[in-house]
Amino acid sequence: MIPYGRHSIDDEDVKAVVDVLHSNWLTQGPKVEEFEKALCEYCAAKYGVVFSSGTAALHAAYFAAGFASGDEFVVTPMTFAATVNAALWFGAKPIFADIDVRGNIDPNKVKDKITSRVKAIVAVDFAGHPVEYDALKEIADANGILLIEDACHSLGASYGDKKIGSFSDMTVFSFHPVKSITTGEGGAVVTNSKIFYERLKQFRSHGIVKEKEKFMRKNEGEWYYEMQELGLNYRLTDIQAALGLSQLKKLDRFIERRRIIAKKYQGTFSDLGQVELPSEAAGVSSSWHLYPIRLKPEWVKKKPEIFARLREAGIGVQTHYIPVYLHPYYQKRGFAAGLCPMAEEFYQSEISLPIYPAMTEEQQDVTIETVTQIVREVCV
Repeated sequence: MIPYGRHSIDDEDVKAVVDVLHSNWLTQGPKVEEFEKALCEYCAAKYGVVFSSGTAALHAAYFAAGFASGDEFVVTPMTFAATVNAALWFGAKPIFADIDVRGNIDPNKVKDKITSRVKAIVAVDFAGHPVEYDALKEIADANGILLIEDACHSLGASYGDKKIGSFSDMTVFSFHPVKSITTGEGGAVVTNSKIFYERLKQFRSHGIVKEKEKFMRKNEGEWYYEMQELGLNYRLTDIQAALGLSQLKKLDRFIERRRIIAKKYQGTFSDLGQVELPSEAAGVSSSWHLYPIRLKPEWVKKKPEIFARLREAGIGVQTHYIPVYLHPYYQKRGFAAGLCPMAEEFYQSEISLPIYPAMTEEQQDVTIETVTQIVREVCV
């Protein structure tokens, strides 16, 4: 089976991890801060906090933003459930806004969803393609709300002449094995706000502070620390941070490999008239986390057969995503089909093809030939 995504680990990565295993620090040591600083430098952000997963990073970002019961947040339905789920733990309510043709949240639809209860816009860079940050930031600023970026797909992408990571109040990354770089499991939040930075750090480690100047009780012993908020253990280990540091050095190379594969797909699938291909907006450079093709409307009904036959032929296709509000959990809470028509049409037609840095020429050719053959055989 050719997977839709896969990690790329080399001897340098292995050595970095082994070196930490032989060190005095397996967790809460110097590699964590080193990774955070390197990530900030890459993204041109002032502060960074790494976490045990992308979901943990989202949870922490919503804590830092002050999400509470009664708050609302405008969010895309075209995302993995974690983007929305993590906010529910604070009692916040999702307001789903429909998407554009690339699968990203549509700023024009966001405008219609703003109420006095909305605390933030949560935007997802679907498939690694950055959203329209200028338009979304304008809406956020005009309404005095936050813009939080779920960039779990887009580390390494660019908007204009800048890397993703400094356009929003907080930007969230994931280091899952299929993402731009991996730490096994892991995540991060980068921000230019010192206030958010301090809250992120506190939430990551049980809500505890150890700096004397922050204590509410003074003149305690040297052993003293305070739990001031309800947090969790969302720490990334030094073992994982060492892997992340090693991977980060190769990030641009990984993204270039993805771009080369995407370009090859664009050229060879351009004659496949039954599908619509992804594209990049002007001034944007995608990380190509996914390569999502869409069946044209007259062939959408053939998706189950095409999908099943591709899997049977060893092509590990996926669908990204089931709109969040269509999951039973959300349906039971009053969210109904038809809420975001574009997102539902996108879901019904979308198939993600394999794309990852270590994908060989042979695997690319097999994918192209198999997809072309099956689509043409089924769509008649």
